[in-house]
Formats: sequence, C-alpha cells, structure tokens
Amino acid sequence: MLTDYHSHLEKGTLTLDYLKQFTDQAAQKNIEHFGISEHAYHFYETKNILSNPWVDERRYYAMDDYTALFHEAWDNGIDVKMAIEMDYTPGKHKEMADFIHSYPFDYVIGSVHWIGDFGIDLSDYLHEWENRNLHDIYRGYFDQVVTLAESNLFDIVGHLDLVKIFKYIPVDEDFLLEQFDRATTALSNSRTCVEISTAGLRKPIGELYPDPRLLQMCYDKKIPIVLSSDAHVPGDVGADYDKAVEFAKLAGYKELMTFNKGERKAVPLG
Repeated sequence: MLTDYHSHLEKGTLTLDYLKQFTDQAAQKNIEHFGISEHAYHFYETKNILSNPWVDERRYYAMDDYTALFHEAWDNGIDVKMAIEMDYTPGKHKEMADFIHSYPFDYVIGSVHWIGDFGIDLSDYLHEWENRNLHDIYRGYFDQVVTLAESNLFDIVGHLDLVKIFKYIPVDEDFLLEQFDRATTALSNSRTCVEISTAGLRKPIGELYPDPRLLQMCYDKKIPIVLSSDAHVPGDVGADYDKAVEFAKLAGYKELMTFNKGERKAVPLG
C-alpha cells in the first residue's frame, strides 16, 4: 500500500472540484491513503500561535470553511483524510494543543519552517544564509525537532531535514550526525512518525527528505514512516514514488503507518 499524507490546496481554492483533482491523481497513482494537510498559518484561528509579517499576509482561511469542505467530500463518497500541517512554534505548546484538539483531524503534521524570525525554506530569506552561522542554524533547527517530538502533539514530522533545502550543509560530518542522532532519539521516544518526502527532488537540494543516514537512524530506532509528496498542485501528488519506495526499502522498512481519526495502523509497504 501507499500513502500520501502531505498536500496543499493553497494554490487553488477550497472547493470540491479542486480537491477532487488531488484525489483523482492519488487514485491514478494507486495511493490508497491520501490526505490534505493545509498550512495552519493560513487560518485565522492560528494567529495566536504563529504571527509575523510574512505569515500574516497569507492568513485568509477560516477553519469552518476547511472542515465543511471535507464533510462535502465525504458526503460525495470521496475518500480523503482531513489534516493540518502546523509550524512547530516553541513556547506555544498549549495554544497548539488547543487548536489541534478543537478539530477532528485524521492526523497532524508538525514541521519546522522558522528559526525565530528566519524562514529557512523561503526564497525571501535566502540572503540570511550568508549572514548567519551555519552550525547555529542547524543546531537551532534540530533543537526544535527534538522538542517537537517531545511534545507528542503531532502524528508526523514533516520533511525531517528541510534545513538542507538550499544546499547549505555543514562539512563537519560529526556535527551533522550528532544532530541526526539527537533528533531520532527524541522521535523514537515519541509517537511521531517520519515522512519520506519526494518534495526535496523538486527543490534546490534535489534529493529526498530525509538524508539516507538520517533515515537509517530512523529505521534502526524503530521510528515508523509514511510516504508524502508535499504536493502544492495536483500533478505532484505521488510524484517520484518509485524512488521513495526504493529508498524506504533500502533502509529496511517493510511497513507504512496509516491514520484514521487519530487511530493508527501499520500496513505493508508496496
């Protein structure tokens, strides 16, 4: 079986017709478990969790409209999971928990996109990579992955090593492996799964998330996985899944985790 639990409607509309373009593509790719996980920062209800000028310009949805869309889909016999991708925000655990528990999500993705006021995956902030210490960026990023895992608020951690997106990678391998090790140790002690994401193949880094050494640590520490495309347009649903499946099996994985209204179940990878 295959999953694609990470996708976004933000480049289109919150309409059944647009959502169906995603689910149709998933069906064509033989993806049995598919979900939409819109960015939480787009919703008015999350302003008390994450607020900065870049985010606030892009806050234009109401959760009532989002949940109504899924009910419409289900009423029309469309099998799609309702989820959210939250920017993990240190110091906002209560606010994140209150938001998560207010809606019947099938699962929740937690991702690290911000280190303080630095949007690490945004081209608008690309110049900052030359102005900051690379080790500090990586240490700060994986500090958040650790506390994200420790929070146990999330079912899945998104694109585990997103910090490599623009090819800024420490040359000190010992330092890098130390970050990988402490992140995977925290994840292994949590209920959080890791996604193998094909989105990195469409980014400057040009490779899957996570790094092969990082994925191997995940397998060795018995951290479950899902497959995701992080599709922002329908055509990217299930993109490059042949590479993702091969990558997972090479690390030793034989199962994927699936989610339904917060319940989880392992299924054969295939």
